[in-house]
Amino acid sequence: MTIPNRITLSDLRSMQVGAIAALPSEEVARLRLEAEEQLRNAKSLCDWIDGAVALKFGDRAQDMRRAEGKNTGTIWFHDGTVTIVADLPKRVDWDQVRLAALVEHIREAGDDPAQYVDAFFDVSERKYSAWPTRIRSVFEDARTVRTGKQKFRLIHHVGEEH
Repeated sequence: MTIPNRITLSDLRSMQVGAIAALPSEEVARLRLEAEEQLRNAKSLCDWIDGAVALKFGDRAQDMRRAEGKNTGTIWFHDGTVTIVADLPKRVDWDQVRLAALVEHIREAGDDPAQYVDAFFDVSERKYSAWPTRIRSVFEDARTVRTGKQKFRLIHHVGEEH
């Protein structure tokens, strides 16, 4: 069976789900493949634009973060009528072997390691920040801080100038 007027993805927007389900399987498969291809193309285009945004605002975001005494986190700034929200997440990794040895050392000293570390040898940043300096300094060699991928969000304020 051939369909005289080939259905497009745009046509699908005005069709009932039941009408789409009634189409021949080959037609549904073709439309699905076309939709997937458009999605891949849109994702690729968004990635390309994200790269341009990072190039355009990355240094400014880094300078502003540095001026605020921050290595990571979210900052906001304006470029014309657009608000830029730049988020650079913090990623912390803990050396599992060193943590295991430190847990044993804490236990041998008569303290409860659960006050300092989670059972699977992970340390929450909130706990780490609250530790006394003497405890934090012992753990520093087991801790690695890295950043995640910086993300930008652009908010266009129509009719506003900042």
